[in-house]
Amino acid sequence: MTRIPENDRDIMEKAIYLPMVLTILNRDLNVVEKSPFKLKKPYLELIEVTMKAIQGELAEVKQYMKKNKLQVSETKRDDAFTMYMFIYKGYEEHHNYFNPRIRNKVQELMETYLLKKHLSR
Repeated sequence: MTRIPENDRDIMEKAIYLPMVLTILNRDLNVVEKSPFKLKKPYLELIEVTMKAIQGELAEVKQYMKKNKLQVSETKRDDAFTMYMFIYKGYEEHHNYFNPRIRNKVQELMETYLLKKHLSR
């Protein structure tokens, strides 16, 4: 049983997932730059705008976590699971995440951020 309210846990999970999304987008940016696309600029701009939006949200997440005394750190990783230690207002909890679940969540977030601009029209 967790003592962490759902809202705070969601924010702490964003502190896990958003840096992963940024890492992947950064790699993709490098791939597009080196690719033989005839018109690279639209792809590069889409990735860069998406990265800026994620960086802004990650800054908000970090600010919220600092203000509310929340911390997240990876403690252990193997082929199947990654364990994180969540510190919530002095309480320490360990949460195990199935690696394919992490990958799926990161992919879902990427899709959300990349499509956000198009869906809002």
